Amino acid sequence: MKRINEYKKLFGVESEIELKALKKSYRNLVKEWHPDKFQDGDALQEEAEIKSRKIIDGYHFLVSMAPETKALNLENYTETITNSSIADYIHKGMLLEITYTDGSAYEYFGVTKQVYVKMNNSPKLSRFAKRSIYTKFPYRMTKRKA
Repeated sequence: MKRINEYKKLFGVESEIELKALKKSYRNLVKEWHPDKFQDGDALQEEAEIKSRKIIDGYHFLVSMAPETKALNLENYTETITNSSIADYIHKGMLLEITYTDGSAYEYFGVTKQVYVKMNNSPKLSRFAKRSIYTKFPYRMTKRKA
């Protein structure tokens, strides 16, 4: 959730992510912080390179979480969580990454350690995830089907 809020703040996104507004904000930030805008040896050139990488990463990250993107990929997501088993999962902080047997992977944000422990101790992993993870936490695709 920290990463989501950080990128939303960078792009000036208040609540819902709208692709059109995000793209406009992205273009303006890239124009402002493009490394080629600064001369060699300029103190801001190094900062601009770091900032531009962060802007590009943030843009791709927020696009993957936008409602329009999720709507386009809803059929694939539903097929994956319905027909594929969980092949592997890892919890880092408040992030749960689940890899499925079909080769796709998704990140779920805001998953607490308590929820992860319950998932880990669940005798039916997929059933627990369907009831307690898929519908309750924001997600994004990190890897497409192989």
